[in-house]
Amino acid sequence: MSSIQISEKKKSAALSVISNLILILIKLTAGVLSGSISVLSEALHSLADLGASCLAYFSVSKSSKPADEDHPFGHGKYEDLAGFIEAILIILTAVYILIVACEKIIKGANTEIHTTIGISIMCLSVVVNWAVSAYLYKIALKTDSIALKTDAEHLRADIYSSLGIIAGLVAVHITGLNILDPIIAVFVAAIIFRTGIKLTKQSSNNLLDGSLPQEDKNKIDKVLDAFKAHGVIGVKLIRTSKSGSKRLIQMIIYLPSGMTLIEAHDICDKIETKIRENLRNCDIMIHAEPYCICLKK
Repeated sequence: MSSIQISEKKKSAALSVISNLILILIKLTAGVLSGSISVLSEALHSLADLGASCLAYFSVSKSSKPADEDHPFGHGKYEDLAGFIEAILIILTAVYILIVACEKIIKGANTEIHTTIGISIMCLSVVVNWAVSAYLYKIALKTDSIALKTDAEHLRADIYSSLGIIAGLVAVHITGLNILDPIIAVFVAAIIFRTGIKLTKQSSNNLLDGSLPQEDKNKIDKVLDAFKAHGVIGVKLIRTSKSGSKRLIQMIIYLPSGMTLIEAHDICDKIETKIRENLRNCDIMIHAEPYCICLKK
């Protein structure tokens, strides 16, 4: 990964930290002034997002370091670990919001709600989160960063939950039914929880060395099929996994037994080059075996 991309990752992670910090202060103030549990729940959501953004900044800084003696495969797993912790934070936030909202529903929501303040702040939150998440997602796609992608998904979940809160506050303003506020908070918690579960699955797959997506594996198969006309007789084994933004690919291929070592090395180099043209950030290791071994087995 180039130094420019690393710099972009760090800048975008820092932007996320700053924007979440500002939104937390605004939402907490608005929640207290408006008396809205749904607005306060969004402040807690942003607090979890702030922790997630700090983790993202830390992870992209660590993952950009080159491989060393203690980490021969690089530091990419820092991003996967950060993504997993971020997802757990989201789930815990959703559970807390659900508990507080249900308590309000059971005991009754009699607190007066100043809807104008809440609606104004939630509209501001939607605009800020849309701008920051769009930027984060753009950099995440460009650098293939799971930490930034997770952070962007957090902010997108904020947008949907904020829109739900706006709708709820408008309903409270029109009907005067304050009980609608904690009910909306329950729906917000459900949205946040769903996002957390989705991101937990994705990050844990990388942490546990799960294979690459089928789309990536299909691209590898397509490259190997194309080289059958250049000497590749078959494929014995392909192993794939992901560490941060780096794709780890190992394979064993069969080549003609009469092929020289130089010719075999040349074909392996060409296969690696072609795979890198189709998949970014690859660490590829190819072991070639003579076809006569395959026949003996």
